[in-house]
Amino acid sequence: MPERVELWWARRQFSKGVEVPYPVGTYRSQWAAYPALVRQYHPDLNAGIALTQVPPAADVLLLWQCESGHMFVATPSEQRERPGRERRRSAWCPECSVLANPPRMAARAPGAERAPRRKPQRTLCAKTPELPTGEPFVSACAPKPASAVEARMRTDVFARLAVTAGFTAIRTARPFFEHLEVWPDILLPELRIALEYDTVGKHGLEHVGKREEADRRKDRLIRASGWEVVRVRTGKLEPIGPHDIVMSSWTTRSAELLVDALRSIRGPLLVDAYLR
Repeated sequence: MPERVELWWARRQFSKGVEVPYPVGTYRSQWAAYPALVRQYHPDLNAGIALTQVPPAADVLLLWQCESGHMFVATPSEQRERPGRERRRSAWCPECSVLANPPRMAARAPGAERAPRRKPQRTLCAKTPELPTGEPFVSACAPKPASAVEARMRTDVFARLAVTAGFTAIRTARPFFEHLEVWPDILLPELRIALEYDTVGKHGLEHVGKREEADRRKDRLIRASGWEVVRVRTGKLEPIGPHDIVMSSWTTRSAELLVDALRSIRGPLLVDAYLR
């Protein structure tokens, strides 16, 4: 549960046994991607604690002040995910948000009761073919490669492993965002292993917060379909699975580290049979 910044700071002082648990500037690089939040934060409103002393993922209540002078309380994660679960160049404030989009009042006859809201029915995509759970296939809905690094990783992987290329999806038993399929970045069908390349992206929003929760759900569906998943996590992302690899970036040596991870899952005898 989020706690006030004063209580959070005191608890950190006690647990670390020091007067200043996080020196000023400790998290400067992480907050640099959010200039709007840097402007909204004032140490004098938060017990003299600088924003660069607060981890971006800390579950702590901070006091913010928008450019219009409105003050409000929110956690760092809440601020980084707004508005619309994404932050680009805009800054968020609850009062400014209401003023910009005032709620519409529906006219009702006197004494009329409000009709109960009906939960919308989920409509599944009809483009997913009827295949057994866990079967790989080429999906009409699969997104295109998101980055040049991901394309380079795909090239390096298939240059190292003589496995079938071209599959883009795995049939699942349960829906994933209105589809009975998931779309890993790379599929190794002979090894039944899916590969993902994760980075925080240009604005530091990818694969964090709600999007990390979606990654975990995706991994559960992949494993429930009889596959294993390996995520290459970059940009200071922590591993979220038992076989994830953490590295600063994808390099010429990364393919060898990935092959070692595949051996730990399927065994050297099987994996080495597909090495080029």
